[in-house]
Amino acid sequence: MKAAVTLKKNHEFRRLYQKGASAVGGGMVIYCRRNRFGHNRVGITVSVKLGNAVKRNRARRRLREVYRLNADKLRQGWDMVIVARGRTLNAPWQELNDTFTRLCRKLKLLEEKP
Repeated sequence: MKAAVTLKKNHEFRRLYQKGASAVGGGMVIYCRRNRFGHNRVGITVSVKLGNAVKRNRARRRLREVYRLNADKLRQGWDMVIVARGRTLNAPWQELNDTFTRLCRKLKLLEEKP
C-alpha cells in the first residue's frame, strides 16, 4: 500500500474512534468518517490480546489484502480504520471478504451500481 493512503498518526485513529460511524462483524470492526481529500485512507489495527507478533502480523496482512481487493468498489473520500478480532486469524478467506463487503454496505461505503 502506498504511504499516502494509510493512516499512521494516533490522533487520526482517535478521531475515527470518537466521531466516526462503526459497524461490527464476525472478524472485524470498521470505523469510517468522511475526509477532505479526494481519496480513501485506511488504517489497520490489531490488539496485543490477539497473540504474538506473528499472529498479529498475519491478521494485519489478511485485512490489508481484503481491503486491497475491494478498494475499487468503495466510494472515494473516506477514512477507515479496520480493527482485527479473534476470528480474523482462522476465518476462511471468503468469510472475511463477505464480512468486509457487508460492513461496507452497512456503512454506505460501496459505490451504487447504475
